[in-house]
Amino acid sequence: MARTPARLKARLRKIEAKLEKISQSPKSTRLPTPQAKQARFLECEADIAVYGGAAGSGKSYAMLLDFAKPEFVSNPDYGGVIFRRTYPQIRNEGSLWDESNKLYRLIQGTPKESSLKWTFPKGSTIRFAHLQHEKNVYDYHSAQLVRIGFEELTQFDEKQFWYLMSRNRSTSGLLPQIRATCNPDADNWVAKLIDWWIDPEGFPIPERDGVIRWFVRVNAELQWADEPKELIERYPDIQPKSFTFIPALITDNAKLLEVDPGYLANLQAQHPVDKARLLDGNWKVRFSAGKVFSRNWFEIVSEVPTGGVVVRFWDLAATAADIRASSYYTAGVLMTWYKGVFYVLDLVTAQLSPGETDQLLLSTAISDGKKVLVRWEKEGGSAGVRDAEHIKGLLQGFNAIAVRPLGDKLTRAKPLASDASQGKVKLLLGSWNDRYLNALHDFDGSPKPLTNDITDASSGAYANLMDLSRPIEEYPTFTYSGLKGRHY
Repeated sequence: MARTPARLKARLRKIEAKLEKISQSPKSTRLPTPQAKQARFLECEADIAVYGGAAGSGKSYAMLLDFAKPEFVSNPDYGGVIFRRTYPQIRNEGSLWDESNKLYRLIQGTPKESSLKWTFPKGSTIRFAHLQHEKNVYDYHSAQLVRIGFEELTQFDEKQFWYLMSRNRSTSGLLPQIRATCNPDADNWVAKLIDWWIDPEGFPIPERDGVIRWFVRVNAELQWADEPKELIERYPDIQPKSFTFIPALITDNAKLLEVDPGYLANLQAQHPVDKARLLDGNWKVRFSAGKVFSRNWFEIVSEVPTGGVVVRFWDLAATAADIRASSYYTAGVLMTWYKGVFYVLDLVTAQLSPGETDQLLLSTAISDGKKVLVRWEKEGGSAGVRDAEHIKGLLQGFNAIAVRPLGDKLTRAKPLASDASQGKVKLLLGSWNDRYLNALHDFDGSPKPLTNDITDASSGAYANLMDLSRPIEEYPTFTYSGLKGRHY
């Protein structure tokens, strides 16, 4: 079963913490030696340097090492700030704060938990902060920040980045600089920022790795040049800034591969788009029709093993007005899981009035039988509660529960798509197969009637099979006798 990128990141943080515990003596007074790619990041002289572009490449570790270089912490006027988008991202187990505890104590740093701040013997400081809301940047309106770090730059708004650059200044004698780490995202503003370093297929250009260029920002647009004098001649009133991108892959993190070689296999098991981004460092690949799901991933079988738990998940048309506007459908997907493989058994789609939809839910539940778990998406607000109670009353005697969705449509679909890409989702032969495959193949996360409804019902069925509240042996199993796909 698929592991999400979020779970992989959590595991990676724990692994890197373990690495430090193994390799460092508590009596050490020096930071560990960075690996080759990390060292290039630490030695970079550009005003702004972005590092990473793949999972497991040692980005966070490099950021922590960079901010605690001897020439910084020995300067009593030095104060560095490393930002994450949200506060929990700083404090979660194995996150930046935990990792800093493994490193900064080695150089006699003293932590202050309440302010997420480290103070070193000479009086220099490093602290961690969040910018959860766009307006949080104005908390630094009068600040002088000699060194600014953005951990996972793609999670920040572009406006936040440029505003804080205006606070990147100092009287400490140190050169004000900005450092950032990131993973690829073709639709993010960072992709445009580093576009010169990326080839048309989305991969970093080796010859441009770490090459420094210069820019000025004019009317919110960047003007680039290979040398600062070119920009000074064109824009004499604006001081150019230097910038570079240093890409890194998991293969640049030999320590991680040595401690946990299985992490590479986890990346290889991701959805093809996530795999291309997180493993290969691709900045052009995106979730689009045929990229989230491919109809070629689904084997159609004439028989399904018996004995599995079965869920019928409904994605319900929102309102009667939506029905009249021909914009929403009700879709019900019947799915089972058996020995690591998911089987889609049946599809029902309908564009009916609310009363007719009630009749469809009840008749389908009776046809499926009481051993089938019935689930549907619970809408927000009081209307969602009212509808959930109505359907539960309608299906009295069945195992029927409304469930609240987690994440947007694309986020919910990706775990199912990842298993499908590995041949772990099969379809039972039926007249509905083409309609089902066409819908999933066309899904790209944008609003599309029927395509989204069928996909939502599928990802809902998958998620509920993955997250049963009781051990699977405690549920009644289901012997499938075959149904005809229905479309009303």
